Amino acid sequence: MDYFQLLPEGCVSDILSFTSPKDVAISSATSRGFSSAAESDVIWDKFLPDDYEDVVSRYVSPWIFPSKKELYFSLCDSPVLMDGGKLSFSLEKKTGKKCFMISARELAISWGVDTPWYWEWISHPDSRFSEVAHLKAVSWLDIRGTIGTEMLSKRTKYGVYLVFKLVEGHEGLEIANAFVRFVNRVSDQEAEGRASIVSLVEKKFRSRKRNVKRPQKRFDGWMEIELGNFFNDSGEDGDIEARLMEITRLHGKGGLIVQGIEFRPE
Repeated sequence: MDYFQLLPEGCVSDILSFTSPKDVAISSATSRGFSSAAESDVIWDKFLPDDYEDVVSRYVSPWIFPSKKELYFSLCDSPVLMDGGKLSFSLEKKTGKKCFMISARELAISWGVDTPWYWEWISHPDSRFSEVAHLKAVSWLDIRGTIGTEMLSKRTKYGVYLVFKLVEGHEGLEIANAFVRFVNRVSDQEAEGRASIVSLVEKKFRSRKRNVKRPQKRFDGWMEIELGNFFNDSGEDGDIEARLMEITRLHGKGGLIVQGIEFRPE
């Protein structure tokens, strides 16, 4: 006998609101007593971020949804643009934690502004943003992205990823350094000293360097390389900066397309 069917729907909704989105989906599939309560706005309002109304108000295009559940899953499945298209926002489906991607236009890219012979700004059919950055040729590669910790989910470990593609004939992207730092706590020099070694190229190559991080293919067809990770405690630690750089071996580099830098719960 399904005893949960005997409970008032409001009581069941309260019970489910203390679980997780994943638990609600499992419960509604196994018990009729949970199925109707699992549609309640009371539950899904608890799973949405506390500041979701402020986030929604910053969307490029207004969104209207008949229920909080539909809003939740829409944010999980379809990242939305906000702040004039400079930033994209989505939710991690299992937990409801916030994900952000900073567009290439909002990154600090050395030689990326008003130097079309080094970098050019183009549209790309697979990008969520109107423009991506295309590296034509540089010897000094340095890309930074910054976000305020107050925007992110609290008490959450985040991974930070450069989201990119390589064009045919790319060169000089086999080795670079990457790090993530709290701007108010860790100096550039200190962070550089403990930077990870990464490669933007999938296939292995001869190198004396050990523990080289390699890129992974994403579900959306892009590639990503982890730049680092951090724990966001109370969201009061100021800005967090992610950086990719190759500024010591001044050989030619080209063939990189940057969509943005993503901050994603681990």
